[in-house]
Amino acid sequence: MEPREAVSVYSIQRRFFVFEIKSEEEIMFRGVVEDIRAIRQRDPAVRSNVEAFLCYPGLHAIWNHRLTHWLYKHRVFLLSRIISNISRFFTGIEIHPGATIGRRVFIDHGTGVVIGETAEVGDDVTIYQGVTLGGTGKDTGKRHPTIMENVVISSGAKVLGPFTVGANSKIGAGSVVLKEVPPNCTVVGVPGRIVVKDNKRVNVEESGKAVKKEDCLKEIMKDIDLDQVGLPDPVARQFENLVKRIEALEEKLEIEKKGKGEEDETL
Repeated sequence: MEPREAVSVYSIQRRFFVFEIKSEEEIMFRGVVEDIRAIRQRDPAVRSNVEAFLCYPGLHAIWNHRLTHWLYKHRVFLLSRIISNISRFFTGIEIHPGATIGRRVFIDHGTGVVIGETAEVGDDVTIYQGVTLGGTGKDTGKRHPTIMENVVISSGAKVLGPFTVGANSKIGAGSVVLKEVPPNCTVVGVPGRIVVKDNKRVNVEESGKAVKKEDCLKEIMKDIDLDQVGLPDPVARQFENLVKRIEALEEKLEIEKKGKGEEDETL
């Protein structure tokens, strides 16, 4: 009886181990499918899944980072940095192995993108070329930004420091963000200034609708606003306000001059 019990316990452990491996493979495969789907839904230039799989360096950089991040968490620091540098050489994208990257993150084009060691990037974030998620000095500990879900960071933007960029926000092209950004805001300029608040986004999961996970994901992808051009310019707005005020003052002066001229004629 004892040998049979030993064998049964071993078989149960083996089946459980195989089940764990299968679940990990399913999770990995699901992540690959989600990454490719994110590219198809956010980039009109891609024509097929095969093209996305083979020709998008941002996708390759994300996949390489998952390996290096796993090694980094298991304290294999040197090998993780070596693989990270090889990935940077081939993709032009530098992601430190210590950074945390969420699901369905899309790095478009990607050349010049730098993501620091303690940076955290949430799900469904879109990052364009030349973006830096960096620190501001030689501080230790948390020194890079945290980017929440559904944020769009436009070309050339720099987000520097250990603060949070709130969910559903947009960072305009060339902006330099040095302080915390609330959720649902648009930031432009150097230094970055909030020019739009309370951008509305429909959260399907909280809307009370009975929807499948796949449909919910599609709705989330639809709601990501990738417009990098139609952002308000606070400097231009100030100039417009000044011009309007000058025009109003000139009209007032003209009226006063006419009034004085009529008075002189009556005298």
